[in-house]
Amino acid sequence: MRRELLRSPAFARDLRSWLKSRPGVAGAIEATLEQLSEDASHPSLRTHKLRGSLAGCWACSAGYDLRFVFEFVQHEGAEAILLLALGTHDQVY
Repeated sequence: MRRELLRSPAFARDLRSWLKSRPGVAGAIEATLEQLSEDASHPSLRTHKLRGSLAGCWACSAGYDLRFVFEFVQHEGAEAILLLALGTHDQVY
């Protein structure tokens, strides 16, 4: 089931900053977002539920030390993914 990806303002800001400082990772980010939209539980994403202050959120990997934090939400009558943050492990947790 393909889910629509919604970008929070914070995620959009993180993405712009990340791409500006590391333009070579654009393809990997795009591929990860496509895979997340297609199948959020695909093993290559290493998707996992978060705890503590981020309880209710999920995270997935887009490479060795790049993470996306997101939530599953309802949008226009269907389940969607709201992207909340992007960054290294230490930046997003």
